[in-house]
Amino acid sequence: MGKIGSLLKVKRRKSMKKRVLAIMLVLGMTFGLAGCGSSDKSTDDTKKETTDKGNKDELTTVKWNYGSSGNVLVTIAEEKGYFKDEGIKIDPVEATQNMDAMALLAAGKVDVVSNAGTSNPLQQIAQGVDLTIFGGHMVEGCMPVIAKAGTEWKGIESFIGQSVAVNPSYFAFTGAVMDLGYDNPLDVVDWKVYSSYDDALAAVQSGEVKYALMGTQNNYGVKELVDAGEIEIVSYQSEIMENYSCCRMVGQTEWVNDNPDTVKAIVRALLRAQSWYEANKKDAVAMHAKRIGQEEDYVAAYMLDDEHYFVNVDPLKNSVVRAWNILDKTGYLGDDCKINIEDHINTKLYEEALAEATKSYGDEAPEFYEAQQKFFEENDK
Repeated sequence: MGKIGSLLKVKRRKSMKKRVLAIMLVLGMTFGLAGCGSSDKSTDDTKKETTDKGNKDELTTVKWNYGSSGNVLVTIAEEKGYFKDEGIKIDPVEATQNMDAMALLAAGKVDVVSNAGTSNPLQQIAQGVDLTIFGGHMVEGCMPVIAKAGTEWKGIESFIGQSVAVNPSYFAFTGAVMDLGYDNPLDVVDWKVYSSYDDALAAVQSGEVKYALMGTQNNYGVKELVDAGEIEIVSYQSEIMENYSCCRMVGQTEWVNDNPDTVKAIVRALLRAQSWYEANKKDAVAMHAKRIGQEEDYVAAYMLDDEHYFVNVDPLKNSVVRAWNILDKTGYLGDDCKINIEDHINTKLYEEALAEATKSYGDEAPEFYEAQQKFFEENDK
C-alpha cells in the first residue's frame, strides 16, 4: 500500500450547531423517529433462532456487519472453529460506512454490528432506536494524531485555539478538553469535519489544520509519510483518553433479549478467539490479512502496536457511560435526553458467558480467563 490515498476529495465542514441538527434530521428521516424517549421495533420478518444446545449440528445464523477492515476476533473464531463449536454460523452483511451499518441494524437487516464505534450507537439510542451493547471489539483502536513534521505538542492543551481535523463527536477529545477545565470544548477548539481521513491528511499537509486524527486502517500509510519526513505522529487517541471504548458489539434490544443463548454463544466463541489472539498475534496478523485481502504489513502496522491497539470482548460499561455523558454535555444526544444509558448495556449475558467459557475452556488459558474476570470487575461494576 502506498500513501493513504487521493488527497483531493471534496471537503465537508459544518458548524457544530448545524452538524448536530443535521445528525438529528438524518436519523429522524432514516428511522422515522421522534424525540429522545421514543423506541423503535424491528420490522424485519426474518425469524431469529436461539441456539439449540441439544443439537450442535444445527447452526444458528447470525447476520453480522464488521466493516471493511474486519474484526480479528470474528476471523479467528471462524477460522479456528470456535463459532461452530458454539452452534453459530456468521452471515457477513456488507456496509462500509458506520452510518450505513447502523441503518441496517435499525431496520433489522443485520443482527450484530461490531465496528461502528461507540458514538454512533449511542447517538442512535438517544434518538430512540432501541439498541443494546452486549460486548466489545476494540477498546483502543490505534488511531494516530498527526501534524506536520516539527509541530509542537504539549498534550491535548495544544488543541486549544487551533483548527483540528477531528470530529467532535469523538468524545475522547472533547472529554479531555473538558478535563482541562473548559465547560464547552466546542467553543475553544475549531473542530473541522472532513468526509474522509484522506481529506483530513490533506488539510494537515496544506496547513489548513494543525492536527488531524487518522483511522486504524491508515497506520501503514501514515508511517510511510512519517518515514518520508512529511508528517509526524504526535499522539494517539488512546493517549488522550485511556480505555476510551473504540468499537462496541451492539444489537437490537429485542433481538438480544429474545436470543440470550445465541448472544452468550457468540461471547464464548469470541473469548476463546481473544485468548488465542493474545498468545498468537503474528499468526493472527497473517490470518486476518488473508481474510480482508490486505498485505500482512498493512495489518501489522496497527495490530502489533501493543501500546495503542487493544481488543477485548468485554462490554466496557463504565467507559460507555463516560462516553454517553460527554456526548450529552456537548449536545450530541439532542436536547434534554432522559434515557438511562445503563438500560442499554447488558453486562449480565457477558458475565454469564465469561463464567461458562471459564468452566469449559479455562484449562486452555487459565491466566487469560482470570485476567478477563478482573477486567470485568474493574470496567463493568
